[in-house]
Amino acid sequence: MSEAKRHYDRLLAAHYSWMSGAPLEKKVAEQRGLLTDLGLNGGPKGIAVDLGCGPGYQSFALIDMGYNAVIAVDTSADLLAELKKARTDSQVKTVLADLRDFPMLVEQDSADAIVCMGDTLTHLDERSDVSKLYRDAYAALAPGGRFVLTFRDLSQELTGLDRFLSVRADDQRVMTCVLEYEPECVIVNDLIHVREESGWIFQKSRYRKLRLSPSEQVAELKRIGFTIDHDRPIDRMHAISARK
Repeated sequence: MSEAKRHYDRLLAAHYSWMSGAPLEKKVAEQRGLLTDLGLNGGPKGIAVDLGCGPGYQSFALIDMGYNAVIAVDTSADLLAELKKARTDSQVKTVLADLRDFPMLVEQDSADAIVCMGDTLTHLDERSDVSKLYRDAYAALAPGGRFVLTFRDLSQELTGLDRFLSVRADDQRVMTCVLEYEPECVIVNDLIHVREESGWIFQKSRYRKLRLSPSEQVAELKRIGFTIDHDRPIDRMHAISARK
């Protein structure tokens, strides 16, 4: 995820929590409700893994739901620092690592839940990386353990002015996103104006996201051996909950 990591380090990490538009505890409560709805409130609650944890919305939700420990993985040192500063949950272990290093972080058959949420999945470089992550997750889960994904369905191309998206704006920051489509990816151009004492400062960066079809992801998960419990759109994302 080198291109995504550069984008977050250069621009997005500094604005990520602001983009969410809500305080930490509200986001945690929101994710707790979503994870419960997707089946993570039943069964054993030992180790959970949060892949692409960001500032900790899912990690803290999992602890609040009763999981004994969460391994929180992200490539952004700034977002991991934000997570550690926000709450001092000793059960959350932060790990600065690429998702492709996942097998070195979790023992086989040890995790009761693995989540990969937000748009983390689309940050992987290749479709083969996605398939490998699914296989690694299956190996790391205990029997009956659950794997939860959310991601944006970018498989359908937006055209014309629909490619220009207003992300968020207040009196201090304005963020716009412009999409450019390639056969396998979408180039995401993030444009941010920040008000400083000297006036408005313009910041910009771009990176690629994979165009992943929900139906293809479900088919791949089934081939690996997962049972699909949930497969549906939620707000502007698509959610899949699978069971080993």
